[in-house]
Order: sequence, then structure tokens, then C-alpha cells
Amino acid sequence: MRIFMKILGIESSCDETAAAVVEDGRKVLSNVIATSLEEHKLYGGVVPEIASRRHAESISAVVSEALENAACTMDDIDAVAVTYAPGLIGSLLVGVNFAKGLSLATDTPLVPVHHLRGHIASNYLTSDIEPPFLCLVVSGGHSHIVAVKSYTEFEVVGRTRDDAAGEALDKAGRTMGLAYPGGVSIDKISADGNADAFKFPVPKVSTSPYDYSFSGLKTVVINLVHNAEQKGETINTADLAASFQKAVVGCLLTNLEKAAKDFGYTEIVIAGGVSANSLLRSEAQKMCKNNGWTLNIPELKYCGDNAAMIASQGYFEYLDGTVADESLNAYATMPIESSERSE
Repeated sequence: MRIFMKILGIESSCDETAAAVVEDGRKVLSNVIATSLEEHKLYGGVVPEIASRRHAESISAVVSEALENAACTMDDIDAVAVTYAPGLIGSLLVGVNFAKGLSLATDTPLVPVHHLRGHIASNYLTSDIEPPFLCLVVSGGHSHIVAVKSYTEFEVVGRTRDDAAGEALDKAGRTMGLAYPGGVSIDKISADGNADAFKFPVPKVSTSPYDYSFSGLKTVVINLVHNAEQKGETINTADLAASFQKAVVGCLLTNLEKAAKDFGYTEIVIAGGVSANSLLRSEAQKMCKNNGWTLNIPELKYCGDNAAMIASQGYFEYLDGTVADESLNAYATMPIESSERSE
């Protein structure tokens, strides 16, 4: 049974300042994003100080626009949900402090939301899927296989032990001389490349059969490019990009498939920024079709950081009794299993 209410979501964990209004955890009434991506491109990656400054400059206007687009005022909002972990600490603090001030000023309940839980919830915005299911959360900072047992109960089955997949894609793209973000550039140029031109090793992790390691694959790219430069040789960038992308996606889906079979899941979900990758989406479809499984992937507009996913997860957290007070803090790291509550 759904309890209809409107949640204002606020997201500022990295370089997107976002606000959204979502009804009943599923219906998006507004979704506004202001990004400082173009500025960060000058430096080949996100500069935390610049990101936090842009959040401070943008957040008030972004929240006002989200309310206006949803034809709402704060009187219509039942709770304010905000990303409080994990992420860039300066960026998170801008969103958390703004949300606390808004909550106190309007006497509206404050709901802390874990960023990765939000990414998983992005699937609730575009499908009717309900837990339990198995989710691959894959982004620039995280690569997790998560057993989603309920809307607010999570268990990590596997995780990266070094680089996240998105981080490896971005760094490999930079090594190849591609524009930031490297993962997006690799995806684009791979369409013109031969994915079998370069052979990559299959990483082995001793901690768990479901864990990942991507630093070795990234190092292979660095060595190939540097060796070619030293010899005065030219590498076909499209071929290298396509081959690297194939290796990363292969690792992601091999472990996901094994975990699904071992734990008996037939509902498969993919979330996070890298869920927008075209090869991951197509290969995941093939994997699930071959196994007779159901696959859910968010619409592309909800793959990256956004506030609609935070509002969605905030709805379910609020129903579960997760409410914070003015002592709420931001955290750069926090396990997805954790949840901050103020009774």
C-alpha cells in the first residue's frame, strides 16, 4: 500500500546541485540539476573546492525552481530528503546544512538519505519494481553488488577492492587523451573500435568470488599507451577504448551473474552513473534474457546524480521512521547498510 505524500529531495554529493519533488516515491513532479561539469573539465576531474562553492551559489535557486516546477510551496511538502553520505565532504555539507535550515524554518521533517540507496531508488522512478532484487551499483566512486531485501534493508554481496569501475574508465580515458569524463568518451569512441583488438587479463580477487578489482585493467592501459609513446608508435584509440570497455563490462556482469545464480535472484537491477554505458546496458539485457531473468535499468536521465532518486528513497526511509534533527552531519564515507536515525 502506498501512502501518498510529496518529498523534496536535495542532492549535492559531487558536482551536481540538484533538487526535485517526488510524489509517493514514484511520480516525479520536478527534477532540477545545475552542474559545474564544464568548469571541472578544465582540470580533467572534479575539483572539490570549486564544486562546493558552486553548490553554495546554486542551491537556493535550484530548490526554488524545483518547487515552482512542481507547482508546490513548502506547505505542500511532507518531508525534506537530503544526501548526507557518501561523497565530497564540502559538497555534502552545503546540501545538508541547507536542508537542515529549510527543515527548521518550515517545521518539515528531515530525512537523511545514503547516496547509493538513492541510486538504487532511481529504478522506482521508471518501473514498478519492488524489493527483493539484486542490484549492481556502479559509478565513478562505487562498484557494489547489493542484495536489496526491502526498501530500507541492504546487504553488500560484492564490492571493488580498489578502483571503482567508473573511476577506472575515467582514468583510462584520460590516459588515452579523451575528454573528461573519460567513461562517457570511451563509450562514444568505442562504437568505432574493435573490441577484440587488445586482450586484457581477468582480475582475480581472493576476498570473495563476487568482489571486483579494476586497478590492474587501468594499469594495462597506462602501460600500453606509455610504451607506445616511448617507441614512437601509434595506438588505435578507438580499438583500445572498445577493448577496455569490453573488459570492464565483462568483469561487472560475470560477478553479477554468478551472485544472482548463487543467491537465487531473478530480478536484476543496475544503477549508478555507469548504468548509462551503452555496452553495459546491452550486455546486461543479453545476460538476463539468456537466464530468463527480469532486468531493470533507469532511464538515462536518472542514471547520473539527481535529486529525484533522493526524494524517492527519502519517501521509503520516512515511512520506515528514519528522521533526523538539526544535529545531522555529512560523512565522506559510509556503508550502504548504515542508516542515521534520530528518535
